Amino acid sequence: MKSVLLSAGILLAALFVGLAVATRLLPHQANFTAVGAVALVAGAYLGVAWAAGVTVAAMLASDFVIGFYDLPVMVAVYGSLVLSGVVGRWVGRRVQWGSVVAGSLSSSALFFLVTNWAVWQFTQMYPKTWAGLVASYLAALPFFRNSLLSDLLYTGVLALALQWCLARMRRRQTIVAIPRLHPQLSG
Repeated sequence: MKSVLLSAGILLAALFVGLAVATRLLPHQANFTAVGAVALVAGAYLGVAWAAGVTVAAMLASDFVIGFYDLPVMVAVYGSLVLSGVVGRWVGRRVQWGSVVAGSLSSSALFFLVTNWAVWQFTQMYPKTWAGLVASYLAALPFFRNSLLSDLLYTGVLALALQWCLARMRRRQTIVAIPRLHPQLSG
């Protein structure tokens, strides 16, 4: 039974990585990808450690193709996405639409605040003044809108699909318990 559960977790993680990479590599509006949602949903259904692995794997694989950038900014980007997995763990305690939306909005805001602070702090794009920091955030507002919309869309679709799959498996009694895939089924 443990090997079946591990296989299900590995398959789900691989699907998450594939989706995140595909949405970064295929043509899209700036910051309209599934990466933030994948981190959040992986945290909710697989746990924080798996979410971190999925997120870092997806980002490294896609950055290998797209190109790497300033290391301190990359650390902020990757780190804020990993923190979305932690937010996802909170969402996963009781998956309801309110917590999914709140988690998605929180993750988007966290990403926006952390990454744009890093761009201001570690690049030469903006002066190291209060006005420079404000300019960094103002310039990023269109990207924030896209992140919000994509995170809400992809998080909703992923959570709905996973809830549907879990309900279907429960009805068929295919799997008795899926530890870490969903807290309501692990006891």
